[in-house]
Amino acid sequence: MRATRTSSLFLFFLIGAFAFVSAQSQAIKEAVDLGSKTAKDGFKNEDEIRDKFNNWRSDVDAKNWLASMNYRIGEIESVIASKPHGEKADVEVKVKTRSGEKTEGISIKLVSSPTGFNQIDKRWLSHYVKMWKIGADTEYALKLFVGEIPPVRLGRDPRRMYLNELDQTSQVAVVDFFTMHKEEIVSDLFQGNGVHAAGWVMVAFKATANTRWAIRTSADTIKFFGDGKVEITRAGNLKIGRVTMQRKGGDGGRETAKMLQFKINPVQLFDLK
Repeated sequence: MRATRTSSLFLFFLIGAFAFVSAQSQAIKEAVDLGSKTAKDGFKNEDEIRDKFNNWRSDVDAKNWLASMNYRIGEIESVIASKPHGEKADVEVKVKTRSGEKTEGISIKLVSSPTGFNQIDKRWLSHYVKMWKIGADTEYALKLFVGEIPPVRLGRDPRRMYLNELDQTSQVAVVDFFTMHKEEIVSDLFQGNGVHAAGWVMVAFKATANTRWAIRTSADTIKFFGDGKVEITRAGNLKIGRVTMQRKGGDGGRETAKMLQFKINPVQLFDLK
């Protein structure tokens, strides 16, 4: 009798464990599907904006964007928009006027919620270390943060350490570095450099049937989102003005979850006049 009861309990727990694992797998799949949909919507939006620029003669939005970019519509002779691959500018617009020709790089952010966050940059930590010449102490702290180095003591996550779980010396090293180099860092995140740098940032707010658009210079965007101090948040991430730095996470536990990412709420750009 006791053996039968023990077998029944074991079977009960086995079924429960299987159900839990199945639910977790489904949740991961749904998260991946949602991430893919968000990315596809973003690419579709970039195509839409490129096409609107190419149809500038008949497209009211495109004319308004060009006017916001300080062009006089009556002086424009041609507009050719394209999408560079893997660059900071999502769309490049070549504008020919009576006085010459200029190429404008535009970084585009698709938003469907007034409180949502949008990734502006994501790379392996080693790339940022090289790009910003991050010192050894700060690099070590960030390796613990993203999980490239296992935690040195128990915390909220067995895979990594949050910044507010690091020792005081490491926390100070991270805050001091990003404070000292804040202007350069925020500029790289929004504008980039080289021939495909983004001179403009556009936000497309598609929460309703009537899409709202905002386009601002990268210089104004950098100043706006970089405004504020550098500090470690209660959640254990880093706040750089209005920019949040965090471990990427997700990705079903793959290595790419250890990448470093920077996020903003693009809707805030509407507050920049």
